Amino acid sequence: MLGALAMLGGCQALSSSPERLDAERVEKSFVERDCPAERCATVEVDSLRFPGAPGLSEQLRDELLSMGSGITNGKSETMASSWETYAKTFFDEAKATRERVPELPGYQAVFKAEVYDRHADLTTVKLDSYVFTGGAHGMPLTEFMVIDERERRVVTLDDMLREGQTPAYREALSRAHRRWLEEQQAGADFAESWPLSMSRNVAPFADEWRVRYNAYDIAPYSYGQPELRIPAQALEGIIKPRYLER
Repeated sequence: MLGALAMLGGCQALSSSPERLDAERVEKSFVERDCPAERCATVEVDSLRFPGAPGLSEQLRDELLSMGSGITNGKSETMASSWETYAKTFFDEAKATRERVPELPGYQAVFKAEVYDRHADLTTVKLDSYVFTGGAHGMPLTEFMVIDERERRVVTLDDMLREGQTPAYREALSRAHRRWLEEQQAGADFAESWPLSMSRNVAPFADEWRVRYNAYDIAPYSYGQPELRIPAQALEGIIKPRYLER
């Protein structure tokens, strides 16, 4: 559904093919009011929307909102329905925390969506969030949204796997993990302390699949967000042929 991007004015425009949709940037900035100088909370959004597919736009926005809501100190049990609502809740939390810890640096939340790859009528959008609510550092998160342009929908790993091939996928992932450990020169103690977990957060490139983990999933925070890479040929017979097209 997404096409190759080209910067046109303030928008990211995609192919005009009738089978594809335009994408426009969504940029929003919120700053807390009535707060101490240099301690004000901020929310920055650099995202995408699809004017011809409001359902996809809502899906992308909701995924980003959920990424930010899950790691705040929020008391709300429901996810924010808009960026404005999210910012208000975030600022309320910042104010309440500042009343207990006046010297706390300003809360910060940053959200971004960008096209990560496009080939064979598949477009992968990379969603990033970074939320700081005190402590030694903030928490980054990354999620992939894979859009099948032919079916005009978001597809998951389960959609792309052949029936009964989850164990084989796990084994391919395990081999990629072992290669990653060798690249990191990580020993047996590291692997035991940070065991591999199953991840469905995949980005299908033409020649390889990238599997992203967030901080603390399979390695300490200092390792960032590890990305394991599985050669596409190693997934033949495991993944449906449609999703291994070049």
